[in-house]
Amino acid sequence: MASSQEEVILLGVIGSPFLHRVQIALKLKGVEYKYLEDDLNNKSDLLLKYNPVYKMIPVFVHNEKPISESLVIVEYIDDTWKNNPILPSDPYHRALARFWAKFIDDKCVAPAAKSVFIVDEKEKEKAKEELFEALNYLENELKGKFFGGDEFGFVDIAAVIIPIIQEIAGLQLFPSEKFPKLSKWSQDFYNHPLVNQVMPPKDQLFAYFKARAQSLAAKTKN
Repeated sequence: MASSQEEVILLGVIGSPFLHRVQIALKLKGVEYKYLEDDLNNKSDLLLKYNPVYKMIPVFVHNEKPISESLVIVEYIDDTWKNNPILPSDPYHRALARFWAKFIDDKCVAPAAKSVFIVDEKEKEKAKEELFEALNYLENELKGKFFGGDEFGFVDIAAVIIPIIQEIAGLQLFPSEKFPKLSKWSQDFYNHPLVNQVMPPKDQLFAYFKARAQSLAAKTKN
């Protein structure tokens, strides 16, 4: 738990899976924090002050020390508050968890979003093929109820974008017969009582992704 002397601030935009990664970690640790909603179309002075390099959310501020990038923040939270560990204690398994979390960011995030929101059918199909190839690896890596075993951990938190996109799309992002373990994991993780407390309503999730898709489309046209 954060002591009364500690100041913990989180800047974000509701609906962002990167924000919700951090919120899940904080909820798991029982850390109280002040949440500040930002606007990516009109970025606050505070966001620009604390993340002048990328100018993106989420930004985590602990006693005036800012940290950006969601997975970096989750690791910092795990290192700072020792209860309910997120990363494994064994160095090898910690390295594996970091590897798969990076794999999710590198190989799953963009094609998952494109496969739902992109208009061009050829591009959508290409994104789906890329996503399925990546999900095959995750399907084989999932050995228990969660990637973290009986309880969720670092890789599960990193992969939260998958059930989020399924939720807002109102459809299966991938067929359950092709990815039976991932399909069950997606339901179990999204409906986990702790995760469920963090997730905003579907309309807020949809609004975030719709705004991001429109922003990317506008940049492409320019």
